[in-house]
Amino acid sequence: MSGAKPGRQLLRQEVVEGIKRYILEERLRPGDPLPTEPALCEALGASRSSVREAVKILNALDIVEVRHGYGTYVGRLSLSALVESLTFRGLLSPGDDFQVLADLVDVRELVERGMADRIVTTLSPGQLDALDRLVAAMREQGAGEGRGFVEADRAFHALLVEPLGNELVEQLSMAFWDVYAIVAPHLDGFTDADEAETVAAHQSIVDAARAGDAAAFMKSLGEHYAPVRRRISEARARDAAQV
Repeated sequence: MSGAKPGRQLLRQEVVEGIKRYILEERLRPGDPLPTEPALCEALGASRSSVREAVKILNALDIVEVRHGYGTYVGRLSLSALVESLTFRGLLSPGDDFQVLADLVDVRELVERGMADRIVTTLSPGQLDALDRLVAAMREQGAGEGRGFVEADRAFHALLVEPLGNELVEQLSMAFWDVYAIVAPHLDGFTDADEAETVAAHQSIVDAARAGDAAAFMKSLGEHYAPVRRRISEARARDAAQV
């Protein structure tokens, strides 16, 4: 891999920054169209190849979206690049004291615990009923029955922070959940006891929220993440014993 010439790398990065600056200065929103490729070349004083390379970089970061046959648009500005990076890091070094997984669990719990008071006070009766239904779905599906359990778990945590109306918190919560869901199977199997404990903890979270009890809510969150931390600790111990 010889790589690009330094001058070319600099120009490409300048074009990347130019397109980002254009989006900000024009106050464009996700889904808004960007100028055509020739117009970008003229506006940025860049070659067509440099603009194309810059668009590819921004597309990978979800800052722009290329719709073939239609043009280039402002992207969803999601955290997909963060998910990809963290997932790859976790898969690349699963024996690195399982630190990636431990860090993800800490962040997920910190986000939900830090917003506990607001979550408890803003969840509506309808949302609480929806959370109850998701717990029931987890109980009925079981962890060994396809993706139903996992999908219900993800939906549960998405709904938990939805009432906050904070898009960044929602994206962060789901990004860390997605990374964990991809990397976690590299731990040993999820036992029936783990499943029962997880379902019970989710139910306790809903019950505490319905009672408006922030302290009980945070306690239930701790109980929810305890089995995950235990599995990570056990995996660490097994890994150390094999060295």
